[in-house]
Amino acid sequence: MIIYCDGGSRGNPGPAASAFVAVKDNEIVYKESKFLGTETNNIAEYQAVLMALNWIIDSNLKGELIVNLDSQLVERQINGKYKVKSEKLKKFHKKILDILTNNNLKIKFIWAYRSDNELADTLVNEELDASASTGK
Repeated sequence: MIIYCDGGSRGNPGPAASAFVAVKDNEIVYKESKFLGTETNNIAEYQAVLMALNWIIDSNLKGELIVNLDSQLVERQINGKYKVKSEKLKKFHKKILDILTNNNLKIKFIWAYRSDNELADTLVNEELDASASTGK
């Protein structure tokens, strides 16, 4: 199963949203998105990963799982290639690592080009467009 995660904000910080789409055998099996209020792009990206991890746990998924992120920063921080310098991001990073460890999850986090992450990106933009039209 491949899970595509994305987060974005308009303004950075600005109105932000997170989303993920789970795909198995080229079929969408689940998708979720959420408007976050005013946040940064990086926090929105981390929130998308947290949403996906919570769904994985709730669904009791096992086996080979791949999470695609179009944020190279977040992917490299989760994989331990980059240090997390931002105090705001440290709490999200720690929460993700704790979830992975405490639930014995074996997930491969991969950086994907934005064009390879269109499913989740579309959901993020739909949330942001909806929030703009409703004045959230």
